[in-house]
Amino acid sequence: MALKIQYNKTFLHSLRKQLAVRVKVLPTLKSKETALRIEVKKVQVLIEEKQEELNKLRKENYSTNKLWNKFPDILRIKEAIIDLKNTAGTKIPIFEGLEFEISDSSFFELPAWSDLAVEQLKREVELEMELKVLQRQFEILHRERRKTTQKVNLYEKVQIPEFESGIAKIKRFLEDKENISKAAQKIVKERTAKMAV
Repeated sequence: MALKIQYNKTFLHSLRKQLAVRVKVLPTLKSKETALRIEVKKVQVLIEEKQEELNKLRKENYSTNKLWNKFPDILRIKEAIIDLKNTAGTKIPIFEGLEFEISDSSFFELPAWSDLAVEQLKREVELEMELKVLQRQFEILHRERRKTTQKVNLYEKVQIPEFESGIAKIKRFLEDKENISKAAQKIVKERTAKMAV
């Protein structure tokens, strides 16, 4: 969208104000973009680590999965504890943990290794939930970084140069107008002086 220039002092003042705001905000936006870029990379690495850990745990738990067919209601999620954290001006979810509810099954009904299997299942479910929250963090941070990058580019490559160019054009126009006015006054003065003589 091209800047529609009005050749007057009011518009010149308005452009100068807008330019000053963008020049002042640009370093902050660049810092935010850098911080978001770093956070996105951190979360991406965490996602990869947690995914590897989850895959490893699933392989370990493969043999105990038969237990959950016989006792499907032994373990339930009571509450997921997720907090919000402000990172580089962006609120992201942080996984705090899960609260589980274990059914009151008879000690004699369950195999001896069921306690260990329940703990492994808890850890697997927690990892799955943590991974989902990390993926949501990644989406939010990535989207915010992209928006910030677009804004930096808009200010840096479009608006600031456009405003500077507009200011220069208006200044030239007003200077030319003033010079023409002075020249006209000088001609009128000379004519009146000749007519008086």
